[in-house]
Amino acid sequence: MNEELFEKGLGIRKSVLGPEFVEKSIAAADEFNMPMQKLVTEYCWGAVWGRDELPKKTRSMLNIAMLAVLNRPNEFKLHIRGAIRNGVTREEIREILLQVAIYAGVPAGIDSFRNAKEALAELKQSDT
Repeated sequence: MNEELFEKGLGIRKSVLGPEFVEKSIAAADEFNMPMQKLVTEYCWGAVWGRDELPKKTRSMLNIAMLAVLNRPNEFKLHIRGAIRNGVTREEIREILLQVAIYAGVPAGIDSFRNAKEALAELKQSDT
């Protein structure tokens, strides 16, 4: 493991997904899934999200579209919340999901809107 990339990734991961979520995920990891936590933190968050060529907002917008197309609702909802932290507006999320519906199919768009609405409602509840 590259400790420098892991630490860089950990900081980015916390800034996007929230420190509470990340710390809880790492604390809950055991011998079986800790290697996955380390891989994701170092590789996804450190090596890729840590690059300067795209801003976090753009990366979040890309993730929303890809996760919607891949039908990964848990990760999708997580990244909806992260996108809001990275400055993506609700209107931009809506436009991304309309694009998903056109290029990936209406069922993907419908599910994505449903999941995004749930994630945004959870955010609104946590703000109050």
